[in-house]
Amino acid sequence: MQKIPSFTINHERLLRGIYVSRKDVVGSDVITTFDIRMKEPNREPALDPKAIHTLEHLIATFLRNDTEWKDRVVYWGPMGCMTGNYLLLRGDLKPMDIADLMRRAFRFAATFEGDVPGATPRDCGNYTYMNLPLARQEAQKYLDEVLDCLQAENMIYPE
Repeated sequence: MQKIPSFTINHERLLRGIYVSRKDVVGSDVITTFDIRMKEPNREPALDPKAIHTLEHLIATFLRNDTEWKDRVVYWGPMGCMTGNYLLLRGDLKPMDIADLMRRAFRFAATFEGDVPGATPRDCGNYTYMNLPLARQEAQKYLDEVLDCLQAENMIYPE
C-alpha cells in the first residue's frame, strides 16, 4: 500500500510554520489544505489535548467570523499527532496568503477572555475538556516564535 502524502514529509526536519499540505480540485474550486505546525514533531512535547481542543473552538470561531475569509473556510481542526492543526480554505493559496489571517487568529486566541465559544454541553461533545490559560500560552508562543518572524524555512516542507 502506498503512503499517503502527509506521511512522506520528513518529520525529523520539519519546523514550526505554515505549509501547504495539499491542493485538491472539488468541482470548479481548488481547496488548499494548510499544515499549521505549532510544534516540531518528535523534538518537543506535543500540544496538551485540552489546550488544542480550546484552540480549535477559539480559532474556528474566529475564522468563521472573519469578514474577509469566512466564506472560504472549509475546516479548521487539530492533527491527530497533536503538533498542529489543519486549515482547509477555498482557493489556490500559498502560506504568505494567509500569514496575516493566522497572526490575527492566534492573537485572538492569545488574548481571549471569557467563556470559550461552544464550550457547553449542548454545543460540544466534551465541553469540559478545555484549558484556556494553556491555550492562550500556546497561541502566544506560536505568535512570538513563528508567525511574527516567518521565514522561507517555515513555509516550505523540508526534503
